[in-house]
Amino acid sequence: MKMGKPFKQVGLIGVGMVAGILLSVQISAMAEKDTRAGLPVEELRTFAEVFNAIKQGYVEPVEDKKLITNAISGMLGNLDPHSSYLDADSFKELQVGTQGEFGGLGIEVGMEDGFVKVVSPIEDTPAFRAGLKAGDLIVKLDDTPVKGMTLSDAVKRMRGKPKTPITLTIVRKGEQKPIVVTLNREVIKVQSVKSKLAEPGYGYVRITQFQENTGPALVKHLADLYKEGALKGLVLDLRNDPGGLLNGAVGVSAAFLPAKALVVATDGRTPDAKHQYFASADDYLRGNKDDYLKNLPAEVKKVPMVVLVNGGSASASEIVAGALQDHKRAIVLGTQTFGKGSVQTVLPLPGNTAIKLTTARYYTPNGRSIQAKGIVPDITVEESANGASAERLREADLERHLINDKEKEASPRSSLKDTKDSKDSKSNGKKGKDEEDKADTPPPVELASKSDYQLNQALNLLKGLQIMQNKP
Repeated sequence: MKMGKPFKQVGLIGVGMVAGILLSVQISAMAEKDTRAGLPVEELRTFAEVFNAIKQGYVEPVEDKKLITNAISGMLGNLDPHSSYLDADSFKELQVGTQGEFGGLGIEVGMEDGFVKVVSPIEDTPAFRAGLKAGDLIVKLDDTPVKGMTLSDAVKRMRGKPKTPITLTIVRKGEQKPIVVTLNREVIKVQSVKSKLAEPGYGYVRITQFQENTGPALVKHLADLYKEGALKGLVLDLRNDPGGLLNGAVGVSAAFLPAKALVVATDGRTPDAKHQYFASADDYLRGNKDDYLKNLPAEVKKVPMVVLVNGGSASASEIVAGALQDHKRAIVLGTQTFGKGSVQTVLPLPGNTAIKLTTARYYTPNGRSIQAKGIVPDITVEESANGASAERLREADLERHLINDKEKEASPRSSLKDTKDSKDSKSNGKKGKDEEDKADTPPPVELASKSDYQLNQALNLLKGLQIMQNKP
């Protein structure tokens, strides 16, 4: 699904919070240095003239603070899809969201053509239970049209006290009439890690997003799985994981990689933006904390692994998938990931506000850029047996996205199923175009259920790997 519309993502911060804290002081110093070197006087004079014209002649009085805030917001918003100005409320929401608990409906949203666009509903939330889908356009909040609102204003309207209702009017591709749903707000508590025995001897761990407690939670879940007995194989599910904190991604990678193995590297214009992160406690712990990986079952380092990914796997989840793939620690299976491979530095400002500024790109241990390409699976498996997957927005579809400075195109490495033939056969049939589109779009699948085609293929692959390992 290609788009040429502005799109600004809010809600959960992409990976880079740790890097952001480290880079903030350096950026301030750099700004002061650039100021001493000279400012674009003519352009600033033009800005001052526009500012004065608005103050003197706009039809209604406008506060200075609002004009300056809008100017800052415009500067950042026109750089790339992930740089933005955070007012006091947005900054607070960002900080709270990384702790895994916040109020609202449970959706990540963006903006398209003046409407709120659903990026992804978060599992086990009001939005998820109501059936909201990625790509839905929210056109009304209660009786108020969204057109004309800022994204920040729309998010504030959707948030509120728990148990209070809000009615959303949604336009969905393929539906002739708007869909109207009423949701009750809840305190959203996102469970970062989930696990179960998919089959006797085969463990399944899902990470929904990377939070402060993701590493310790992963260790606990793995220890619980091993209490059931030794594992012959493990599936790490990163599908629809939008990312989160960088140290969480490094910690999860370190759980499966040898000590001090390179996990990810960043590269930007400033010296502090050039950094390497290793499978080391110094890089995945924040502050003086005990090393939670000390409690990890030793067998975890060697158990055969498959990592599941799809177009909803972004940022931190792409770092983990790329690290395990490059070190040949796991086979990556699924569909190509989102491609969000940039670092956002969070720089606090006076008044409890902040800016989120893109300062670097991420690179896998082998030097591959994730940006606008993502991670290409070792084995491509679509979401359904007929070779179809849900259409998803990707980084490369976003207006003003950063280019991939290493590669120009992405091509899958191998495939368990040649989907081209199945799609071509549909086009040669007698079905109309609308019917073809519906046939190509698989029904929603409950992840980790018996109908989860990709998980079943991952388990089949692990069983084959186990057989190969047992051969003399």
